[in-house]
Amino acid sequence: MADAAASAICYGIDIGGTKIELVACDAALEVRHRRRIATPQGKYPGFLAALEALVAAADAELGLADAAIGIALPGVRDPRSGRQLSANVPALTGQKVAADLQARLRRPLHFGNDLQCFALSEAHGGAAEGYPSMFGAILGTGAGGGYCLHGRLVTGFNGLAGEWGHWSVPGQLLQRYALPVLDCACGLRGCVERYVSGSGLVALHRHFGGEAADAAAVLALADAGDVRAREVMAIHLDLLGHSLAKLVLVLDPHVIVLGGGLSQHAPLYGVLPAAVAAHLFDGVQVPPIVPPRFGGAGGARGAALLAWAPTLS
Repeated sequence: MADAAASAICYGIDIGGTKIELVACDAALEVRHRRRIATPQGKYPGFLAALEALVAAADAELGLADAAIGIALPGVRDPRSGRQLSANVPALTGQKVAADLQARLRRPLHFGNDLQCFALSEAHGGAAEGYPSMFGAILGTGAGGGYCLHGRLVTGFNGLAGEWGHWSVPGQLLQRYALPVLDCACGLRGCVERYVSGSGLVALHRHFGGEAADAAAVLALADAGDVRAREVMAIHLDLLGHSLAKLVLVLDPHVIVLGGGLSQHAPLYGVLPAAVAAHLFDGVQVPPIVPPRFGGAGGARGAALLAWAPTLS
C-alpha cells in the first residue's frame, strides 16, 4: 500500500444518517483508534464543524497532523458540479462536500460512497477475501451496495455501480401481493429499497395492518409466531430474492455479502438462496450469500483502505 501518506496511520470516516464513525488504521488495517459521534441533524456548517472536530480529536490523541483520510459519503456526487445528493443526510444535498472538507482539513483526502466502502472492506480481509468478484448488498435504512472485481471497486461512469436499491420492483410482484407503488427519496417510484430494506420491511408490515416500530420488532413478532409478521416476512423474502436474482444475472458475483441491520438476522441465510433461485432459470447457481465479517464497522474500514490505496477505487 505504497500510495499512502508518510504517516504510519490513515483515517477512515464513515458518514451515515445517524452516526459518523472515525477509525485510525495502520498499514495492516488494524484499528488503533475509534470514535463515533451522532450525525448533526442541523444545518450544513454544523456538519462541517463536527467532522473537523472529530479529526482534530484523533490527531490530538494519536499525535498526528497530516494523516491521509478516506471519507465514505452517503449518496452520489455530481462529477460536473461536485455537489452531493444524499437522501439520508439531507444537509449534504446540494453542497460541495468534498471541496469544503478539503479546504478545512488540509491534507490528502480520498472520497468514496459509503456502501461501496463497505464492499471494499469485505473484499480485503473480510467475508469475500479470496473470491474473484463480490457484491456487498446493504439492507439497512435503505438498500444499496458495491461491486468489487479482483479486490478493486467497480464504480462506473457516474460512480453509481452497486445502486441496486433503485431498480424497480416488477409490476407482477406488486400485483401478486397487492402492494402500492411507493415513492422513493431518490425521485423515482417503486424502487426496490422501499420494500426490501429494513425500513421497507416496516412499511410492508404497516401496509398489512401491523404497527411495528422498526425492523427488529417485525423480526421478533415473526420469530414468536405472529401470523401477520410471518406473512410479511414471506413477501419480503420473495421481493428480496427477486432483487438479488437480478444481481446474479447482471453481475454474476462469486459471493454476495449482506450488510446492514437485516444482515444480522441469522435465519435469513438459510432461506434466501432458495428465494433467489426461484427467480433464476434452470442451470444458474446461486452464489454463496454470507454475513459480513466487519458488520457496521465496514464502511469506516473501507474508507481507511481508500486512504492507504486510492487505486482500489
